[in-house]
Formats: sequence, C-alpha cells, structure tokens
Amino acid sequence: MAGPANEQHVTVDQHRIRLTSLDKVMYPETGTTKAEVLDYYARVAHVLIPHAEYRPATRKRWVNGVGTADAPGQVFFEKNLGDGTPDWVMRRDIEHSSGAKAYPLINDRATLIWLAQLGALELHVPQWRFGRTGIRKNPDRMVLDLDPGEGAGLPECAEVARYCRTILTGMGLDPMPVTSGSKGIHLYAAVDGKLTSDEVSAVAKELARALEADHPDLVVSDMKKALRGGKVLVDWSQNNGNKTTIVPYSLRGRAHPMAAAPRTWVELDSPDLAHLTYQEVLARVESAPDPLAGLSRGHLASLEPTREHMATFQSTPEAIDRLAKYRSMRDASKTPEPVPEAVPATGSGNSFVIQEHHASRLHWDFRLEHEGVLVSWALPRGVPTDPKQNHLAVQTEDHPLEYGTFEGTIPKDEYGGGVVTIWDAGTYELEKWREGREVIATLHGEKHGTHKYALIHTGGRDGRDENNWLIHLMKTYDDPETPADSRTSDAKRRRVASEVQNSAKVSASTRPIVPMLATLGSDESLDKRVDWAFEMKWDGIRAIVEVNGQDLKLFTRNGNDVTATYPELAEVIDAVGAPAVLDGEIVALDGRGRPSFGRLQNRMNLTRRPDIERAMRDYPVHLLLFDLLEYDGESLLRTPYDGRRARLVEVVRPSKRVQVPPAFQGGLEAAIRSSRELGLEGIMAKDRRSSYVIGRRTSSWVKIKHHSTQEVIVVGWKPGQGRRSDVVGSLLLGIPDGHGLRYVGKVGTGFSDKDLDSITERLRPMETAEPAVRDVPRPDARDARWVSPELVAEVEFGEWTHTGRLRQPSWRGWRPDKKPGDVVLEVPA
Repeated sequence: MAGPANEQHVTVDQHRIRLTSLDKVMYPETGTTKAEVLDYYARVAHVLIPHAEYRPATRKRWVNGVGTADAPGQVFFEKNLGDGTPDWVMRRDIEHSSGAKAYPLINDRATLIWLAQLGALELHVPQWRFGRTGIRKNPDRMVLDLDPGEGAGLPECAEVARYCRTILTGMGLDPMPVTSGSKGIHLYAAVDGKLTSDEVSAVAKELARALEADHPDLVVSDMKKALRGGKVLVDWSQNNGNKTTIVPYSLRGRAHPMAAAPRTWVELDSPDLAHLTYQEVLARVESAPDPLAGLSRGHLASLEPTREHMATFQSTPEAIDRLAKYRSMRDASKTPEPVPEAVPATGSGNSFVIQEHHASRLHWDFRLEHEGVLVSWALPRGVPTDPKQNHLAVQTEDHPLEYGTFEGTIPKDEYGGGVVTIWDAGTYELEKWREGREVIATLHGEKHGTHKYALIHTGGRDGRDENNWLIHLMKTYDDPETPADSRTSDAKRRRVASEVQNSAKVSASTRPIVPMLATLGSDESLDKRVDWAFEMKWDGIRAIVEVNGQDLKLFTRNGNDVTATYPELAEVIDAVGAPAVLDGEIVALDGRGRPSFGRLQNRMNLTRRPDIERAMRDYPVHLLLFDLLEYDGESLLRTPYDGRRARLVEVVRPSKRVQVPPAFQGGLEAAIRSSRELGLEGIMAKDRRSSYVIGRRTSSWVKIKHHSTQEVIVVGWKPGQGRRSDVVGSLLLGIPDGHGLRYVGKVGTGFSDKDLDSITERLRPMETAEPAVRDVPRPDARDARWVSPELVAEVEFGEWTHTGRLRQPSWRGWRPDKKPGDVVLEVPA
C-alpha cells in the first residue's frame, strides 16, 4: 500500500490497480463509502461477470457520489473509453455516426474493480455479445422491462410478470425475474441466437401489445407517460441492438444503495416483495447460488417466429387486430351491431352461432369461435341438410364474440342492412383446423341438434374467388323436427322482420364511466401515515350504476352493458330516488351469506329472457354500493372519500337486493381478521382524503387479499422446459371430494433445482398408465406423467377460481405426517 490512508494499490487477477478516495461517501443518505462500493463489486464479481462478459458496457458515473433525494449528484453517461484506460482492459469498437467508440468488456474482476474505482456505479449492457473474434452476434437473450407508472408498484409488476411468464413458457422459453433496484422488474429469457435484434424486438413488442389487449387496466405498451398512470409499461424496446439494460447485480445510482437483484418466482408471489439493498444482495450471494445462472449456461431455447409461437400472443398484423376490417365496415352510431373498440384477445372458446340474415339477399351466417373472434362464412343456400349436396360458403370478415348473441335490424343503408335472427347456437368440438384450407367440427346446437360439418377451401385459383369454400354435412347425430332446409317462408320472414324491428333499439347512452382502480398491497406495505378507511372486498362483478328517472344502466368495468342480465337490480331506481351515478359490486351469495363468484358465474353471459328468469330464481344477485360519483346533477368526483361515503349512506334507501355495506369500524388488523373470519376475499383500504379518479389505478385505494394454504395429493407431473426437460417442471394436484379425486390445478413455483431433482427421483417409481384424478383440462393432461396418488403436499395460493382450481399456487413442501385420506378442502372453493 502506498500514499494516504484512503488510497491503496491492489493487485487483482495479476493487474495492479490504484484505488483512491476510499473514504469518500458515495451514498450520503446511508453513509456508504467508495471502499464499501469496491468491496461489494469484488464480492459479487463471480455472479455479475457471466451476465456482462463480451457485451459492450455503458457506464453511469457519479464521481462525487449520488447526492440525496433532494439534491442529486452529477452523473456522467459514458460509452467511449478514455485515453488513460489500462492496456489490459478488453475492449471492442462500435461504429457511431460520429465515428468508432471503444467500449470496455467486463470479462474479469479487475475490469469491474477498475470501473468502480472511476465511480461507475451503474453498468448497462445490450442483449447481444461480441464473438471471441470481435464479430457482433445475434441476441442470446430477450428482456422485458416492467416499469410501473405513477400509482402502481412492485405488486403490479409481479402480477404482469406472471402473465408474461405464461406466454413465454408457452413458447418454450424459461423467463427469470430480476428486481431492478429502481422501480420495476426485468424478465430475462435465453434464446438461441438465430434472430436479429430487430426480430427479437418485434417479438417482444407484439407480446407487450397482446398483454395490453388482454389486461388494458393494468398493462400499457406505449412509452407515452400520459398513458402509464396506474399501469405497468411492458418496455420491449431494450431488445433493440442500440439499447442497454442494467447488468444483474449492478448497483443503482439512487439515494439508497440498491442493486439489480435476480429473484425466484416464489419471491415474486410474496406480498412482502421489495427491492434489495446491496447488503441484502451480498448476503444472498454468500448463502445461495445465482437464481439467474441458467441464463448464461448455454441452454438457449428457440425463439423462431413460427405460427404457433406467434399465435401465443397475437403476433401477426391480422391477429393483433382481427376486427380491423369489421370496424372499418360499420358505424357504431348507426347500427345496433356490437362494434367493440378493444383488440380481441386470443382465446380458446368453442361457441358457434348460425344467423338467418334477411339482407338484400337472404343468406345464413355460419360463425365459429376461434382465437378470440367469430370466423365467419356466408351460406347463400343455407345450411346443408343432405350429405350428397354441398353448399357454397363465402368467407367474410371476422366478427366479435359479442355477435354470437346479436339479433336485430341493421338499418337499410348500412352494410348488411336487414333483419338478423339466431337460427341456432351452441358449442362445437373441433377435429381439424388447417388455416385457410380445411375445418372439420361437430356442432351441438340448442335448436337443431348435433351435426358434423366440413368446410373446404376451393377458391384462390388464379386470384379469383379466393374466399370461396364448400360446406359439407358429414354426419347427423340426432334429428329433431326441423324443416328439410334452413330457408324460411316469405310469411315467416315478414313476421320475424316485423317482430325484430319493433323490439330493436339502438342505445343513445354516452360512453360509460370507467371506474377507479386500486393497487395491490399488503398490511405491511400500507402507508402508516395515511388515515385509512377500511371496507370488505367483495368477490363479484364491478358495476357502474347509472340511474336517470326510471331508466337504469349497469356497466361492467370494461364498459359492457349488463342491465338486461340482472333485472332484479332495477330496485336501485327506487333505492336512489334521483338521477345518480354509483359504483358497486354485483354479487351472488352462498348458503352462508358470503359472495360466491362460482354462483355468480351462472348469471353471466345470459341473453335470452327465459334463461335469465330461470337463473334469477336459482341464483339471485345483490348490488353492494360503495361509492357515489354523481347525485341529482351534482358531481362528487372531487369530494373526499368521507364526504362521498356520507352522501351515499344518506341518499340510498336499502332494499332486498340493494345494500350499502357498512364501512369497517376499527383498525387494519381487526379489518383483516374480520374479513378472514367472514370468509371474504380481503379488504379495501381507502385514503379518507382521496377524490374519485376515473379510469385510473391509484395508491389512494389499496386492495389487500388473503393467501391461503391447502393440503393436496400429487397425482402427476409435467416435464420442465429447456435444460430441465428431463425433470419435473410442475406437479399436478388433486383433492378428495366424495367421488374420488378432483383435479385442482398444477403448481410450478416455489421449487429449487434441488427440490425438482429429488421430487423427480421420488415420483418416477410411482408412475402409472392412467390418471387417478378426473376433470383434467386437455392442456394440463398433455405430456403428463401420472403417478399413484400416495403423497401429500402443501401449497400456498391466492384464491379458488370459479372452476375449482387453485389460483397462483406456490409449493411449500411435502407433508409426510399426512395420508391421502387426511386431505380435506381447507378453504371452501
């Protein structure tokens, strides 16, 4: 050592480095010194370097420290290496418009320490690497930056991360999370290097857009800050070859010394998820292996933009918005047809509808639900009833799913003007779907029974008649009394037209209000400085209620008009007694008076009056009101929560179906305890000073949900992905219900690699040919390895889905003290 006490000369990997100003405070708010920064980078070098080596490093330098939150220090953004760079620092040139710039490669600990000595706290690299000969290679990883906007935080980022994971694993990728140390979460997935940066970026962009379409209240893919309030930006752009991302394990130049920290998926499920300080990261590095190590081990999965991969998240222009042509042909202000604005999400439903369409020419519209839309053909001669006579089927534009229940009169001067009625509807079983070539399906109709049809493409020769298909009746399974042909008489046509025209009505209602949304939190994360009011969280359907005289409108959170679906809620007109706009929840109660989302499912999506009336008797609903937005012409949006609440209690006269549940009188712990005792979903914490912010997710409202545990029986397993393809990737679970074992879902998080290896060894000798569990969905049964139902385990989960599945289960471990006969349903589904 030479020089002053705060200066040293050290030898790192045979390279001599002069370290200066060791007692300089780099993080004033914590007193963290330069010596501590250097020590940190020396101790994490072995896990950081694999994620940075052979990648050109861009640095953010704080020579005099980061300053404080109120007075940030000066930062220098550096790409090019200076003249004083030691010869032993590896570097590569990149051409810029101003000429070539030399970038360092963080390939060894000495380079890392030398950069830290210069005050380079933050290290950023692209998703591509240089080859050993200096050739720039294609990306070997994809990254998604989940960046929360104002009013959102880590819990929302974790929720979006799980949505991303579902898509990426479906593509054969293995996403790995990193809390960025700043605001959000980075997701990395290794790829095989066959695609360019532009191609990987394009895939990531479409993934982001698909997530936005599926979860418009939570996800945004556009960089504009004005669109990001209360949402999570899925930033796909960091896959651009000119963009960089913070290196995992790098420090951040914020007021407190946080670090970008690789995490496990089970950590992301924790309500206590938080960014980690550099001390916490050091403790993890010294006690456990790098959770992100697999990213650099060469298990590079394929990211080929195949139709199957791209269909996973609507990647082609047609799949991004398959209703673009439909919308371009219709004016929502002039036709009663549904014209949704949202891009359809890819789905796996199996509904069909055949509509009798009395337009300029009578025809039948044959529509099959496929990938989130109704794929449609016009049948000029009707539905074939004789296997020996095929009919022409002309493919038309895709229609929205809402069209499946449409009956009405399209105005004469509009596209398709005329009367539309439903000839038959129901579900279908798909045997074959060769895009643009052949479709074979068995239709189970509500009116005309079960028939198997084939649609065969015949057009397109020489560019002519490219939309022409033939529809062929392959088999009839039952033969109810139906006409010999699907055509109707002129008398019936006139009668139907008259009835539909008299009943058709185009709503003149303005666009419904989009409700205020809450952020996800926990009792520990709730800001203790805020004066919170507490309400119970109801498990139902959010509803905006508009009362105007004797006219009532009920809109869901997404703006769907469900007034006709819940006729008994017309009681709210008398309960309110004046024009008003209210916010509440539609619920169906179980035998113990608790909201049951499963019971409520029986009321959803009903359109026919007999079905609605029958469901009203069997599954009556209630309207629980919790906010008042407008009353008798007076807007209450800017009125604080307490004021709105007081007016709500004042103006609503409770009835049999309409209630104002009382706000909880007590503190947070008592509210949570009462919610658990009542078997409810959780609680809502609302800032008493907060106004009502339309269409925004805000931290003024916080939802705190309960997590529960459940003992389960392991009935099978599915292989993992990539390098884990020969061991357990997820476990299939069952619970006894008096009729054997009922399937309750699969668990794929909460395991360590060691756990998966030992579980695989334990289950292999127990494999059986047939499953011991029933009701397993086809995707879960695919590639499943069934085992004898002998072992009991325990999982933690968020809630039960309406189909009786565990939502977001996480592995807790085996229960050797329990036998399969001891397993019971602990938290009622």
